[in-house]
This record gives sequence, structure tokens and C-alpha cells, in this order.
Amino acid sequence: MSPAADGAAASKRQAELLKQEGNSFFKKDRISAAIDAYTGAIALCQNVAVYWTNRALCYKRRNEWARVEEDCRMAIHYDSHSVKAHYMLGLALLNKQELAEGIKELEKSLELGRGAHPASYMVEEIWQELSKAKYIEWEGLSKMRFSQLHKLNATCKEALRNYNSLDNPAADVSEEHLNELDEVFREATKADTPTEVPDHLCCKITLDVFRDPVITPSGITYERAVLLDHLNRVGKFDPVTREVLEPHQLISNLAVKEAVDVFLSEHGWAYKIR
Repeated sequence: MSPAADGAAASKRQAELLKQEGNSFFKKDRISAAIDAYTGAIALCQNVAVYWTNRALCYKRRNEWARVEEDCRMAIHYDSHSVKAHYMLGLALLNKQELAEGIKELEKSLELGRGAHPASYMVEEIWQELSKAKYIEWEGLSKMRFSQLHKLNATCKEALRNYNSLDNPAADVSEEHLNELDEVFREATKADTPTEVPDHLCCKITLDVFRDPVITPSGITYERAVLLDHLNRVGKFDPVTREVLEPHQLISNLAVKEAVDVFLSEHGWAYKIR
């Protein structure tokens, strides 16, 4: 092996040792020491994404969001499939009030996380943060739509009164016509009025709206992570039918997933965590 190759291999080994030191410091809540260790690892091997995400996690612990963003962007540069990098970048952008871009990064991290470890704690954590962001987004848009509809309703009533006065200046608009106009605007706000999520869009175990639905051979649809947890902790059987069930038999229910996506896009209030 050439001297250059020897030097590169030695740098990699030293960088890994520094990463392990950083991990140990982080577990002991010695954040400054952990940052120093990860910084040393980055100096030796800057193209390893996990060194950047580990340091970003330290900055996240200290609420230094600008540095979280910087490190996560570097991590994504070296590994565009880093779940943690997209997740923490999303949080950093939300902290900057960049809601749309933050949601975009959280959605990317959720997609990557589901593909790698669908039942992991991190997928649930990402979903929780994404749901909160999507609810805030809906809340802002809902208030704006309500304000616009309220103004439009008042404008329409005024226009109706003006039109009615052309033939008879002393006459007023009938109560029936005003009620009909109010009903039209009430219908327009229905999508933004919280009700109940339809049963067929909810998991039979959690009773919450589906996130990643899977269907079993018995034809029953469950939330993937919850069902995998049941199969692992309770037993290899369908929770409802009690038939034998193995993880490899689960199939993504794309029809239900699409229905949920459409429902949530039209009824953002359903993102609110119960």
C-alpha cells in the first residue's frame, strides 16, 4: 500500500475513533466536547455524512439552528438519502418560519425513513413534527380563506342591495335572499370545519388516520408500524382475525394511502395530533 493510501486509511480510523468519542460525550450530555470530537472527525474525513449529522444533533440540543442547517446541508451534499439530515434541516427551516420548505424536507425524511426502517422510532418522530407543521400550515390558510370569504360575503350582500334599489330605492333585500347567500358561504367553509375522519381512513388499532397503511391476506388494513410492533411483541397473527401472519405478507394499501392523502389535502385539520 502506498504512503498516501496508508495516510488515508489512518485518517479514516482516527475519524471513526473521534466519532465514537463524540457519541460517548453526547450520551453523557457533554455537548461541547462532543462537538469538538465530531469537528475533528470532519477535519479528517469531511465526506462522511454521519459526522455532519452527529454534530448537527449537538447544535440542535443547544438550539443553534443556523448551525444545524449548515451541517445538515453539508450532510445532504455527501449523502442525499440521509434521513436525519433531511429531518433536522426541516426542523431548522421551520424554526426560521420557512414553513413550506421545512415541510418539504420533513416529507423527504419521512419518505426515506419509511423505505429504510418503517417501524423505527424516528419515523414516528418525523410524522409527529410533520403533522404539527402541516396543521400550522392549514390553520394559516384556513384563517386567510375565512377572512376572504367573509369579505366576499359582505361585498355580495352590498351588491345585491344596490341592484335591488335600482328598481325600488325604498325596498330592501329579502331575508330569504340573504339567508341563501349565507348558506352558499357556509358550504364554502365546510372543508375547513373539523368533523370526524371517516372510519375507512383510520387504523383499527390506533383509531388514528392512516400514515402508512398495509393490507393483510385477510383483507384488513392496518398502520404498518403498529402492526409490525404487534407481530414482534404479541405474536405472529392478525389482531382481528387471529389468523397466522408474517411480516413479509404485508402489502402496502396504495388505494387507502391515496384516499388519505386526498382527504388530508382537503381537510388539513385532520393533521392535529390527538
